[in-house]
Amino acid sequence: MPPNSARQRAEVTRNVDPELVEGLKGMPALDLSDVAAAREELQAFLRLSPQQVPAGVRVWSDVAAGPGGGAVPVRIYRHAATTTATGALLWFHGGGFVLGSPDMDDAFCGAVAAKLGLIVISVDYRLAPEHPYPAAVDDCWSALRWLATQGERLGIDPARIALGGQSAGGGLAAATALRARDDGRPDVAAQLLLEPVLDVRLATPSMRNGAETPIWNLPRAQQSWGLYLGGHEPTPYGSPALAGDLRGLPPCYLRTNELDPLRDEGIDYAWRLLRAGVSVELHNLPGTFHGFSGIGTAAISRRARSEVIEVLRRLLFEP
Repeated sequence: MPPNSARQRAEVTRNVDPELVEGLKGMPALDLSDVAAAREELQAFLRLSPQQVPAGVRVWSDVAAGPGGGAVPVRIYRHAATTTATGALLWFHGGGFVLGSPDMDDAFCGAVAAKLGLIVISVDYRLAPEHPYPAAVDDCWSALRWLATQGERLGIDPARIALGGQSAGGGLAAATALRARDDGRPDVAAQLLLEPVLDVRLATPSMRNGAETPIWNLPRAQQSWGLYLGGHEPTPYGSPALAGDLRGLPPCYLRTNELDPLRDEGIDYAWRLLRAGVSVELHNLPGTFHGFSGIGTAAISRRARSEVIEVLRRLLFEP
């Protein structure tokens, strides 16, 4: 262990929001040096903390036409009270491009459907290392193109489609927004990037100093990017921070965490969007670490979840 490691860990822990400290003890470590073990650890954690979909929300599975004639599984959430054409949130789960599934976000996706009347579509994209880049990006892009054709069947207003994701899913949402802009279709009304993974270079101050941050840290990021890229050269669709031109992208809400190695790349991306003329709302939450919003009892977690609901309401329902 590096000589300053214990000191750095103690300093980070001291700065964590007090209400998050106890919940942090039960969070999975997610060491990606053994992918199978990390996946089982995450599943065990989810079994201990089952996701509850709000009453009145119907959940069903479907498939989007995928690359090469394949199929991309999606999970759809719709509240029974939603009877007219409405907006949609195309959601991408987190997990470092290696872990996770729509199971992780049942409660969140259900809450969005219940509170806003949006149709939520959660994408079960392919994971690395079995399916390295660009598999996940291709699946997300295919899901967006499919969704844009499903307006009549699902009751979706195609002018009100938002892309959203957390962690690796935030990076995939940003990449899908770039691809939609470059292709000229489909139209995307907004992007919701929560603690997004954006920059393969791992060179920001928060990343370089993030060897001991909770849940996600520099060693995990190095593992994740290596597994995700699988030897492929990164492009802006793999690492959106590499995009040279951010003009013409949809309005963005971007949330970062004070004690997250991903903090600075998120803030840098938000500033670049602003300089490119894109409307951006950027929030950096104090005392928080990567994945903190999963600790549901903390006031800062409740605030973060409520804020996402209000942001989506403003972006997709207000003129």
